[in-house]
Amino acid sequence: MSSETAPKRVDEGEARARFETALSDHEQAFERFFLARFLDLSFAYLPAEAADADKEVCRVKFPVSDVLRNPQGSLHGGVMASAMDISMGHLVAKVAGPGATIEMKIQFMRPVMGGTVTCEGRFTRRGRSMSFMESRLYSEDGKLAALATATWKMP
Repeated sequence: MSSETAPKRVDEGEARARFETALSDHEQAFERFFLARFLDLSFAYLPAEAADADKEVCRVKFPVSDVLRNPQGSLHGGVMASAMDISMGHLVAKVAGPGATIEMKIQFMRPVMGGTVTCEGRFTRRGRSMSFMESRLYSEDGKLAALATATWKMP
């Protein structure tokens, strides 16, 4: 979708339905908080391989829709950043309890125009009080669209 074919306005019915679903379906809990429900995130946790004990993965998927696009017609970078942060934060919570993002850097490599997006959050180095993480965001065709690296305060 280019800016010439992007709709001039977001579909009001779609936006209201997404908001209402998130509002009625959320709870302040991991995987079910309002923003996760609004973005329509789904979660999967992949266990570590025996030889790679620190390589657990939190996989987050969500569909690109008009309510998540920027004026150029691609998935908004802030939405990408949020989903990558969530993929890392949910992994921290799963293995150690709730943590906090200390800093995060994102490299955007290509626009995502549609389909289903996949983020994979993982530890690059896990410590007792601080951990280093990354999240990779892939477009539906499996191409890397963004890479985030982050430092996390562990519980």
